[in-house]
Amino acid sequence: MAKQFTRPLVNAIAESKILGVRAGRPADHRFIGIWAVVVDGRVFARSWTVSKDGWYRAFLEDPTGTVQVGTREVRIRAVPARGERIRDAVEAAYAAKYNTPGALKFVKGFRSARRRDSTMEFVPR
Repeated sequence: MAKQFTRPLVNAIAESKILGVRAGRPADHRFIGIWAVVVDGRVFARSWTVSKDGWYRAFLEDPTGTVQVGTREVRIRAVPARGERIRDAVEAAYAAKYNTPGALKFVKGFRSARRRDSTMEFVPR
């Protein structure tokens, strides 16, 4: 069975609006804030820019990194999410979690094909 985050950590991620994420080794990158969602106890995120120098591409080159939840840092591995069912569930989770008027344009934007394709799952390592 694959490793899973602890329930308290998953709950903290679910309740937090911003998740700190750092790709690679600490010397390689800094923490940046991203929007993350929880689906069936699993942690997912989508890249907004999908830029060549962003976190998503960095994880494609080296899937190891760290997430920061409050003061806690947890080593992770980023795994591209496959399958329309999970991508649909991630989309629904974004709509439920980020439901303020200012967030709606981003939630809608996360539905674009290139952003759906950037869906990553973070798993502990």
